[in-house]
Amino acid sequence: MRAAIETRGLVKRYGRVTALKGIDLVVEEGAVFGFVGPNGAGKTTTMRILATLLRPTAGAAYVMGYSVARNQRQVRRAIGYMPDFFGVYGDMRVGEYLDFFSACYEIPLSTRRRLVNDLLELVDLAHRRDDYVDGLSRGMKQRLCLARALAHDPQVLILDEPASGLDPRARVEIRALLRELHAMGKTILISSHILSEIEEVCTHIGIIEAGRLVATGTLGEIRERLHTHRLVRLGLLGRIQEAEKWLANWPGVLDVTPLTENGDDHLEVSFSGDDEALAGLLAGLVGNGFGVTRFHEESGDLEDVFMRLTRGVVS
Repeated sequence: MRAAIETRGLVKRYGRVTALKGIDLVVEEGAVFGFVGPNGAGKTTTMRILATLLRPTAGAAYVMGYSVARNQRQVRRAIGYMPDFFGVYGDMRVGEYLDFFSACYEIPLSTRRRLVNDLLELVDLAHRRDDYVDGLSRGMKQRLCLARALAHDPQVLILDEPASGLDPRARVEIRALLRELHAMGKTILISSHILSEIEEVCTHIGIIEAGRLVATGTLGEIRERLHTHRLVRLGLLGRIQEAEKWLANWPGVLDVTPLTENGDDHLEVSFSGDDEALAGLLAGLVGNGFGVTRFHEESGDLEDVFMRLTRGVVS
């Protein structure tokens, strides 16, 4: 599968500050790629370069094979860009707003009305077609701006914090819309600080810190890179303190922490072994007469992975 987005050694400097320090990024066609990083990491700078709004200091970037430096018109045709802060014309009606931007993309008048209807249906705003934009809620404005980004049927969507500032219901609606766009075959690059939502909708993620890409891949692949440190939850039929001492002497056990949740005593074991060693640990517990009622590994969500990577666990 070919790359929809590719950057090679991408560098961006603002005076003495280097915002991007040689970013090599590949987003395959049809992927939903989550771009994760703390404030100031370089997410928005990267997206603005891909949207042809900034010129890189060094390196190259391509969208659908077009250079963002040499083929700006083609890149703009290929992308739908939704910035983190967007402008809406509050004194226009919702339908007029989309018709205006459709005209900007030179879409013929004969097809614009149908297009606007389809876009409003897609983002569930058909019932607000004749309302003024200024009267919409923030969540509705976000969906309207996403519809605006889709007006010319782009192959690639670049969405910078699309769920920022939304209430829980609006975030659910945006998430459902992203799934629908993915099903339509769109390639989506999305940045967010809402890590659990990135995890739910994305096929791949990239973690960026201080202008460097520290990890890319599926969430499973990135977790695998961190599997030198595993957390195992262990439930027992009594003998908690005895098991704690026994585990402390088992090869590969780094730490044992007693926990109580809802009146249930159990142990959290930090373990450095592979799957075979983990199976051996369970066999050892049973073989020594401990009544094991629960034994499972905490996979760690995206937030856990993010925190560990941005602390420099992976260079």
